[in-house]
Amino acid sequence: MDVLINVFVALHIIGIGSLLGGFLTQMKAMGAGTARFSPAMLHGALTMLITGVALVGLNQADDQAVNNVKIGVKLAVLVVILALVYVKRDDEKADKGLFAAVGGLTVANIFIATLWT
Repeated sequence: MDVLINVFVALHIIGIGSLLGGFLTQMKAMGAGTARFSPAMLHGALTMLITGVALVGLNQADDQAVNNVKIGVKLAVLVVILALVYVKRDDEKADKGLFAAVGGLTVANIFIATLWT
């Protein structure tokens, strides 16, 4: 079971990398007002959602303690990110504030995952 959990953790990290990488590559364009939500950001957020749900289920099946409040907060932040990216994915350019909010929420989700014990 540990190997399977670790595979899903790796996939979860790949998802966050895709979401954050998509944001970081558009930062210069955000300054110019031409940033847009890339497919990598949408796919990264979806990957995080699917692997996150799988990780909670696998950890509970393995009788490991799961902090449901932390998971709930992370899920809420991810749902907001996913909604923003999904709704604005076809726009030619994203609003600076909206784009910055997605980046900030992504970083916040990383800090929640790593610092909340």
